[in-house]
Amino acid sequence: MTWIRAAAPARPQAGRSFHQETAVSDSTAAPDYTAHPFDARGIARRFRHSAIFGALGALEPGEAMRFVNDHDPLPLLAQLSERFGDRIEILYRQRQQGAIVIDFVVRA
Repeated sequence: MTWIRAAAPARPQAGRSFHQETAVSDSTAAPDYTAHPFDARGIARRFRHSAIFGALGALEPGEAMRFVNDHDPLPLLAQLSERFGDRIEILYRQRQQGAIVIDFVVRA
Protein backbone atom coordinates (compact mmCIF):
# COMPACT_ATOMS: atom_id res chain seq x y z
CA MET A 1 0.00 0.00 0.00
CA THR A 2 1.27 3.45 -0.82
CA TRP A 3 0.66 6.14 1.79
CA ILE A 4 0.58 9.79 0.86
CA ARG A 5 1.19 12.12 3.78
CA ALA A 6 -0.02 15.65 3.16
CA ALA A 7 1.95 18.54 4.54
CA ALA A 8 -0.01 21.08 6.54
CA PRO A 9 -1.77 23.32 4.04
CA ALA A 10 -0.26 26.75 3.65
CA ARG A 11 -2.46 29.78 3.26
CA PRO A 12 -2.64 31.02 -0.29
CA GLN A 13 -1.19 34.44 -0.94
CA ALA A 14 -3.38 37.11 -2.47
CA GLY A 15 -3.81 36.48 -6.18
CA ARG A 16 -2.41 32.94 -5.97
CA SER A 17 -4.29 29.66 -6.02
CA PHE A 18 -4.03 27.09 -3.26
CA HIS A 19 -1.93 23.98 -3.97
CA GLN A 20 -1.16 21.25 -1.46
CA GLU A 21 2.29 19.65 -1.40
CA THR A 22 2.43 15.94 -0.63
CA ALA A 23 5.10 13.42 0.15
CA VAL A 24 4.70 9.71 -0.64
CA SER A 25 5.70 6.98 1.77
CA ASP A 26 5.71 3.24 0.98
CA SER A 27 5.21 2.23 4.61
CA THR A 28 3.01 -0.83 5.00
CA ALA A 29 3.00 -0.70 8.79
CA ALA A 30 -0.39 -0.86 10.48
CA PRO A 31 -1.70 2.53 11.56
CA ASP A 32 -1.30 3.47 15.23
CA TYR A 33 -4.83 4.83 15.47
CA THR A 34 -8.47 3.73 15.32
CA ALA A 35 -10.20 4.94 12.14
CA HIS A 36 -13.95 5.66 12.10
CA PRO A 37 -15.57 5.73 8.61
CA PHE A 38 -17.10 8.94 7.26
CA ASP A 39 -18.48 8.78 3.71
CA ALA A 40 -19.02 12.39 2.61
CA ARG A 41 -20.69 11.32 -0.63
CA GLY A 42 -23.93 10.60 1.24
CA ILE A 43 -24.16 14.02 2.89
CA ALA A 44 -25.73 17.03 1.18
CA ARG A 45 -23.00 19.40 0.00
CA ARG A 46 -24.30 22.33 2.03
CA PHE A 47 -23.87 20.32 5.28
CA ARG A 48 -20.60 18.48 4.58
CA HIS A 49 -18.03 20.81 6.12
CA SER A 50 -20.08 21.37 9.27
CA ALA A 51 -20.58 17.61 9.65
CA ILE A 52 -16.85 16.99 9.19
CA PHE A 53 -15.88 19.65 11.73
CA GLY A 54 -18.35 18.19 14.23
CA ALA A 55 -17.12 14.63 13.71
CA LEU A 56 -13.47 15.63 14.09
CA GLY A 57 -14.26 17.66 17.21
CA ALA A 58 -15.78 14.55 18.81
CA LEU A 59 -12.66 12.41 18.34
CA GLU A 60 -10.08 11.78 21.05
CA PRO A 61 -6.30 11.68 20.50
CA GLY A 62 -5.39 8.39 18.85
CA GLU A 63 -8.61 8.21 16.86
CA ALA A 64 -9.13 9.09 13.22
CA MET A 65 -11.88 9.76 10.74
CA ARG A 66 -11.51 7.79 7.51
CA PHE A 67 -12.93 10.27 5.01
CA VAL A 68 -14.26 8.97 1.67
CA ASN A 69 -15.16 11.33 -1.15
CA ASP A 70 -15.36 11.53 -4.94
CA HIS A 71 -12.99 14.52 -5.26
CA ASP A 72 -9.85 15.86 -3.55
CA PRO A 73 -11.11 18.33 -0.91
CA LEU A 74 -8.31 20.91 -1.00
CA PRO A 75 -10.45 23.82 0.30
CA LEU A 76 -11.56 21.60 3.20
CA LEU A 77 -7.93 20.74 4.02
CA ALA A 78 -7.10 24.44 4.27
CA GLN A 79 -10.09 24.99 6.59
CA LEU A 80 -9.06 22.03 8.76
CA SER A 81 -5.55 23.42 9.06
CA GLU A 82 -6.90 26.79 10.18
CA ARG A 83 -9.36 25.27 12.66
CA PHE A 84 -7.33 22.37 14.13
CA GLY A 85 -3.70 23.23 13.33
CA ASP A 86 -1.21 20.49 14.26
CA ARG A 87 -3.88 18.60 16.19
CA ILE A 88 -5.03 16.92 12.95
CA GLU A 89 -2.70 14.86 10.75
CA ILE A 90 -3.80 14.31 7.15
CA LEU A 91 -2.93 10.94 5.59
CA TYR A 92 -4.08 10.08 2.09
CA ARG A 93 -4.90 6.36 1.90
CA GLN A 94 -6.12 6.53 -1.71
CA ARG A 95 -5.81 9.43 -4.13
CA GLN A 96 -7.23 8.63 -7.55
CA GLN A 97 -9.63 10.58 -9.70
CA GLY A 98 -13.12 9.87 -8.36
CA ALA A 99 -11.84 7.90 -5.35
CA ILE A 100 -10.34 9.77 -2.42
CA VAL A 101 -9.74 8.21 0.99
CA ILE A 102 -8.07 10.31 3.69
CA ASP A 103 -7.43 9.54 7.35
CA PHE A 104 -7.77 12.62 9.53
CA VAL A 105 -5.84 11.57 12.64
CA VAL A 106 -6.29 13.41 15.94
CA ARG A 107 -2.99 13.87 17.76
CA ALA A 108 -2.47 15.02 21.32
